[in-house]
Formats: sequence, structure tokens, C-alpha cells
Amino acid sequence: MIEGLSRNAARNIFLGGSIIFFIIFVGLTAHSHYYIVTESTDHEGLTESVKLGKHVWERESCINCHSLLGEGAYFAPELGNVWLRYGGAEDPEAARQGIKSWISLQPLGVPGRRQMPSYKHLTEEELDALVDFFRWTSEIDTQDWPPTISG
Repeated sequence: MIEGLSRNAARNIFLGGSIIFFIIFVGLTAHSHYYIVTESTDHEGLTESVKLGKHVWERESCINCHSLLGEGAYFAPELGNVWLRYGGAEDPEAARQGIKSWISLQPLGVPGRRQMPSYKHLTEEELDALVDFFRWTSEIDTQDWPPTISG
């Protein structure tokens, strides 16, 4: 024990420090929640179609192979920016048709190739909703996350 520090004083320092850091933790958590709810989430763009697209994404377990905004598996490409990669900012309809075609026309049974499951069972509405979900996620302010390697 430190010279001159009684057992009660050590306990009080420990408890006081714990309370202060707990208050800081709660304050930072509340600030993060406030930022996510008020600043980061596009509530107006969160349509029923986007919600259905997220449901399709979860139901089909796409995250088992793909990552979305850095979250998920890395077996297949990141899809948080698939809307932009297909030119959604310049030609939204061409991007929509390109993504839907890619999902629907995946080649199956090619030896030595990673393969997506067949999604021929998805309805046109579900495909449109999935594309709407991709468009919505591409517009999220991720504060440059995930980082990209340039060079």
C-alpha cells in the first residue's frame, strides 16, 4: 500500500474514479446515440421498399458471404458501395437493371469459381427492394468507413 494512504482513502479514490468514468461512458454513449438518430440516419429515404430490401438481405443471409459497410463476411465483394460501382449516381435506371441482372443471372456450376446461390425465386418486387436497400446504404454518411487503401 502507498505510504500515508489509508484503506478508506484508497477505496474512496477507486469508487470516485469508477463513478467519474461511468458518467463519462454514459455521456459518450448518449452522444453517439443522439448522433446516429438525428444526424447519421436518412429517415426520409427509409421507405417501405428499403425495409423490404433489408428483410430480403437478412432472409437470404447475404451477410454470410458479403460485407455491408465493413460488417459481415469477406468471401464475396463489399456491397455498401455496389450502387455507386454500377453507376447509380450517373444513371440510376442502368444501375438498377445491372444489379438486378447480376443477382438473377449468376452462373451456377462453374468449377473452380466462387458461386452465389441461385436467387431465381426472388420476385421482381424483392429484387427492386434489394436494389433500393443498396442505394440507401450507399448514401449513409459512414465518415469514410470502411477505409480504402490507395496507392
